[in-house]
Amino acid sequence: MARTTADVNNPITSPRAGTRLQAVRDALNSYLPQPKRRRVLAGAAGLLALGLAGCQSAAPNPDPGRLRRIAEARWAHRFDIEGTVAGGLSGIDYDPIRGEYLLISDDRSDLAPVRYYIARWPQPQAARPEPLGVVQLQRPGGGPWPNRRRAVEGLPVPDPEALRLRPATNTLLWTSEGDIARGFGPALYESARDGRFLREFSLPAMFRPDPAQRRGPRDNLTLEGLALTPDGRFAWLGMENALIQDGPEPTTGAPGGPCRFTRIDLETGQADRQIAYVPDAIPLRPLIPGSYADNGVSEILMLDADRMLVLERAYATGAGNSLRLYEIDTRAASDVLAIDALAPGNHRPAAKTLVADFAALGLSRLDNTEGMCWGPPLPDGKRMLVVVSDDNFNPLQITQFAAFEYADRP
Repeated sequence: MARTTADVNNPITSPRAGTRLQAVRDALNSYLPQPKRRRVLAGAAGLLALGLAGCQSAAPNPDPGRLRRIAEARWAHRFDIEGTVAGGLSGIDYDPIRGEYLLISDDRSDLAPVRYYIARWPQPQAARPEPLGVVQLQRPGGGPWPNRRRAVEGLPVPDPEALRLRPATNTLLWTSEGDIARGFGPALYESARDGRFLREFSLPAMFRPDPAQRRGPRDNLTLEGLALTPDGRFAWLGMENALIQDGPEPTTGAPGGPCRFTRIDLETGQADRQIAYVPDAIPLRPLIPGSYADNGVSEILMLDADRMLVLERAYATGAGNSLRLYEIDTRAASDVLAIDALAPGNHRPAAKTLVADFAALGLSRLDNTEGMCWGPPLPDGKRMLVVVSDDNFNPLQITQFAAFEYADRP
């Protein structure tokens, strides 16, 4: 990832500001909302990379030619759509009937109430997505979800991450990473297209926060991914990292503990299956040893009834972002829904095949890509894969859209 233009008078980049890392922490902490400070350095790659343009580690060999870049576009920082700040785009889906993209923001009602955006992108090669409007997602009983300054007792402050359209019901499924500090775990909600709240699904007890932090979900590392099976009956929920009892977060030297992917039967509203997926070790090393780095699952997407694409998104201070797309077969992993704590020998995780390392796809920059969906079919009948990045409302990051031609394995 290329460094931005240097400015020796800039307090972030100037050597007179002390260490670069501390200067970035101080500067970014001054304006990033608290939930984002866990990734406070994720936008600083452009300033710290020191000329390491496109710096990425070597990856296992992907299937050749599975993804081909078609187009890339951006929305400006703090892009205004109907009086709201469009940013933090963490989930995307496509409505083939209306020809519209639906994009959920992970703003925790700090800049505007919880919401999703509507856009068209009919000719990706020729233009950027055209915004059509914004829809406020309502809380139970109606009205906007509260922000943290006005939190309501008994009601979480959602941290939206993923969104899928249910074509059969014309409703929206969306996830929240939860409000762990206040005792609310990750959640799966269903809303009408106009934002009316319809229901919350019951998730397994393992996802409830533990005040002692000996088990359960880690703050800001929960339901990043959401996938819908082609028949519309099942939704898969993808954890970003492992539950506390299942293992550690990834490091530069070792993979993380297994993430749980949970299948929800949308007819019964209950979890009926769960598999384990092991994220890679962090593939990049921080420029400053010991500084911030992470890796985890940022989105999932069904290829067919059983096969799934899994996007892993990593960041290391000064080295930038890594994006790798994997394929798994959910049938090949054992069911872990009844297993309290995952450990070697008590389950079979999903085997994964690298589809593409985004560093080799010709994008101008890799950023914090968190949304992924199928777009309209291409003229030759092939699928179009569309991704979007979450800029964390950070001027050092970007809201990037990218479209690819996807070729399935024979």
